[in-house]
Formats: sequence, C-alpha cells, structure tokens
Amino acid sequence: MQVYASMEQRLSLGQTGAHAQRAEALGYDGLNVPDAVHDGLLIAHEALRSTTRLRVATSVLVVFPRSPMIVAVAAWDLQSTSQGRFEMGLGTQVRGNIVGRYSTPWTSPVPRMREYVLSLRAIFASFQDAVPLKFEGEHYQFTKMQPFFNPGPIDHPKIPIYLGAVGPVMTALAGEVADGHMSHPTHSAPRVLHELALPALERGAARSGRKMSDLHRMAAGMVSTGKGADAVAAQREKNRELLGFLYSTPAYWPALEIFGCREVGEKLHSMTREGKWAEMPGLIDDELLENIIPSGTYDEIADVLIKRNEGLATQITFPMPDDPAEDGRTREVIAALRA
Repeated sequence: MQVYASMEQRLSLGQTGAHAQRAEALGYDGLNVPDAVHDGLLIAHEALRSTTRLRVATSVLVVFPRSPMIVAVAAWDLQSTSQGRFEMGLGTQVRGNIVGRYSTPWTSPVPRMREYVLSLRAIFASFQDAVPLKFEGEHYQFTKMQPFFNPGPIDHPKIPIYLGAVGPVMTALAGEVADGHMSHPTHSAPRVLHELALPALERGAARSGRKMSDLHRMAAGMVSTGKGADAVAAQREKNRELLGFLYSTPAYWPALEIFGCREVGEKLHSMTREGKWAEMPGLIDDELLENIIPSGTYDEIADVLIKRNEGLATQITFPMPDDPAEDGRTREVIAALRA
C-alpha cells in the first residue's frame, strides 16, 4: 500500500519545498497538493523541484475554469522536469464556486469531464508522437497544433490522471476513462468505499474493458493520531469540527445516508444559513466520527488503517505531524503501512 502526505491549503508557495522535502525524508511515496488558495500547478512544481523521489499529485485541480490545453502544457513540463513523478488529480468543484468564484459557465459535469480527460489524452498524443490534433466534442474542440507550439516528446509521456469523484456517475467515469479515483475525505470510510465507490468504479471499468486491478484507488481520508491518548483526542476534535463544516454541503450527504444520518447534513446545512458555525461540530457524534475517521496512537494506527483499507485502496493518505519531534514515530508508521 502506498502512502501519500498532504498539504494544508494555506501553506505558502515559499514553504512548499521544505514541506515536500520533509515528506520525502519521512518515507512517503507521494504528496497531494491542493488547488484552493494557491495555484495547484505552481505548488506541484515547487514540490517536484525540491525533491528527487517523491511523487506529487494535484488533489484536486479545479479544471473547468482552465482550458485542457493550458493544463496539458503545464502537466507536460511538470512531468518532463520531474522525470515522471507528476500525477494529475482532477475535479469539478460545485456549481456555486464555478459560476460565482471563477465566473465560468456551468454545464453537466460528467459529460464535460469525460471530454476533458479524453482531450488531454489527445493533446498528449500530439505532443509525444506529432499526430494531428483532432478532438471534437460538445464542450471542447482541439484541431490545431502547429510544430511551433508543440513542446515535443518527453521521456515519461504517461501522466496518470485521477478523478476526484463523490457521486456514482462521476466515480464510474473515473473507472472508465481515468487511471484512478481519489476519494473525498467525507467519502473515505470503508463502508462508503465498499457500498458506493467500488461498485461504481467496477461499472465504469467494465465499460472500457478494464479490471479493478488496472485502477489506482486512493482513500484520501482524515486520521486522528498522535503519540498518546490526549493527542489523539485533540486531533479527533479538530476533525469533528472539519466534518461539521464539510457535511453541511448536500453533495456529501450520500456518505451520511450510508450510516442513516442524512438528517445530520440537513441540520448542518440549515445552521450555515443561520450563522451557527460554532454549534455545528456538536452534531457529529462520537459514533459517526469513528465510522468516518480512524483513530489510534502511533503504536496502534498502522494496524487500524491496514484493516480498514484492505482490499479497498491501493493508496492512502496519512498526516504529517505538526511537531517535527514526532517525525521518527511517523516514519515508523509509514514503513509499517508500506510493508
């Protein structure tokens, strides 16, 4: 099982290199970088530039405001300069953000994402093999690639494309056209993966004649861990607060429905409208919290994560500690997970 670190979205571009170097030194296989308050492609470049072994994945790049050609050119450069260590996690974001924050038209996301992935592959083929660029879909049309603008072949042209997907139709699309699936933190619990994600991935893979073994499956969940019970309890409360915010979004309620808790999401949604932010974590009770987020000390957490993700994920995320003094214990956990 591969283990990926992650980054806090407000970590600056100037801090990214040191963060990536620390992840590499701790033995992580890869690093997921956000695309939120800083540009995900710039963050990925800094992380790749600062390391020699670590794989770096966007988790996830908001694609609809970006032309596939713009993303393809950047990805080609990142893959070339890193000697094949770049991975693209792509996502749609929600309609409110696409329209209101990015001023980009909203259309049906699944057909549009299908064309996005296929057009990227067509562009990459033109770059690598100088084949005529001819992709004509409903949402994207690419028909011109003069030699002057073609960056040409690279040593590692296969750039993995993962889809960050929550709903069953988008998850099935990941199984059909992408190289893998990145689960959302709200949808990374074993029961949710087993009942929602994997069946959809299997349906999609079958449509393109593939097997589940052909797909990377990243369980990008949160973890409550630390050197002792008090540290674990403190992290649990931080995660409870985050879940209270996340589950106020209706798109994430299918995970709550798995545990018979849809009404929790509905109440949280109402509380956001009333401005009752401080009260929201109280709706995430201990049972739901434990179902969604695994917990345990450094001595316990590797066994917990292996048992939870066995047969469900090929990659998981594990948090880097805030205190570098705990790096040694973290390195031991990562080694146990990778073994």
